[in-house]
Amino acid sequence: MIQSGNMPATSRHPDLRVVAAAGAILIALAVMAFLERGGRHALLVPLGAALGVVLYHASFGFTAAWRRFIVTGEGRGLRAQMVMLAIAVVLFFPALSTGELLGERVGGFVMPAGVSVLAGAFIFGVGMQLGGGCASGTLFTVGGGSVRMVVTLVFFVIGSVLGTAHLGWWLDQPSLGGVSFIRLLGLWPALLLNLAAFAGICILTVAVERRRGVAPQQPAATDWLLGPWPVMAGAVALALLNFVTLYLAHRPWGITSGFALWGAKWFTMAGIDVTGWDYWRNGRAAIEGSVMADVTSVMNFGIIAGAFLASGLAGKFNPSFRLSAVDIVTAVIGGLLLGYGARLAFGCNIGAFFSGIASGSLHGWFWLVSGFAGNILGAWLRPRVGLPKI
Repeated sequence: MIQSGNMPATSRHPDLRVVAAAGAILIALAVMAFLERGGRHALLVPLGAALGVVLYHASFGFTAAWRRFIVTGEGRGLRAQMVMLAIAVVLFFPALSTGELLGERVGGFVMPAGVSVLAGAFIFGVGMQLGGGCASGTLFTVGGGSVRMVVTLVFFVIGSVLGTAHLGWWLDQPSLGGVSFIRLLGLWPALLLNLAAFAGICILTVAVERRRGVAPQQPAATDWLLGPWPVMAGAVALALLNFVTLYLAHRPWGITSGFALWGAKWFTMAGIDVTGWDYWRNGRAAIEGSVMADVTSVMNFGIIAGAFLASGLAGKFNPSFRLSAVDIVTAVIGGLLLGYGARLAFGCNIGAFFSGIASGSLHGWFWLVSGFAGNILGAWLRPRVGLPKI
C-alpha cells in the first residue's frame, strides 16, 4: 500500500486554496457519477474521499511497514494490519455467510488460489519496494503531491493492462480453485480460525521485536485536522469503510481493476485493440463507455481527491518536480511490476489481500505469504539500486 511516514510539513495551517480545489473536484466527481448511474453510485465519491483522508492522515501502509519489519524488526505496522483484518472479518463474515447486508445482496472476492496468485503477489511485492508504494499508497501519495508516485501510477496502469494480455496463460497453471473458508468450514469456525491467525502474526511480531531489540515507539500527539493520526485509528477506519463499500457497491473495496480499465482505454486510443484478449472479451462496453460508470474508478478518483483535501487541510501540499534518474527508473520498473503482478493475483494488497481475507478466501492468504516474500526481495534490492534502505 503505502508510505508509512507522514509527509514533511510545510505549514501547520490549512491551505485554503488546496481545500477549495479539492472540494470542487469532489463535487464535480459526485455530479458526474450521479449523472452516470444515480445517487448510490455518487455516494462512492465521498466514500473514496474518506478512504483518501484516512490513508493520508494515518499514513497507514504496507510498503514501508513491511520494509521496516523486514529490515529492523519493527512490527507496529503489521500489528495494525492484523487489527484491521480482525475487524473486517468480524463485520464481513456474517454478511457474506447469508449473502445479504441490510437488505442488499452482497458477495465477496473469492478467487482461485494457485500459481497465478503466488507469482503475481511476489511480483507485486517486489514492485512495492521499488515503486515506493502499493495501489492505495500510490493513489493517496499522488493526491498528497508526490510527483514520483505519478510516474509510478502511470506505469502501474500500463503494467495492469499488460497483465491482462497474459492472464489466460497464468490461469491455466495449477490452482486449488476458489476456496471460501466460510463455505468450507462454516461461519464460526472460519471466523475463529482467521482471528487466531491474526493473533499469531501479532505475537510473532512482538517476539521478533524483542529478539532484535526494537525500542517501543512513543505515540505522537494526534491532531485530527492536521495529522498525523494514530495508525490504529487508521486500521479501524479502513475496516469500517471497507464494510461501507460492501454495502454500497455490493462487493468489497478494490483498486487495480480500475487501473486495467484505464490502461485498456489508453491502448485503444493508441490504436491497439485489446478486445481480442481473453480478459477483455466481454469488456468492450466498459472500454468504450465512461470511466465514471466504473465503481472502482470512481472510488479511485475519490481517494486521490480525498488525499488532496487532507494535504490541504494539513497545509502539506508541496509537490517537488526534482526527480533523480534513480527515482524515475525505479518508479517505472516498480510501476510495471505492480500492475502486472496485480492482474495475475486478482488484485493488490487491497483487493486481493485485505478484501480477499475479509471475504474468507484462501487466495488472500496466498497473497499475504507470497507478497511478503516479494517484499523481502524488494527490500534487499532497494539499497543496491540507489534507494534508501528504510
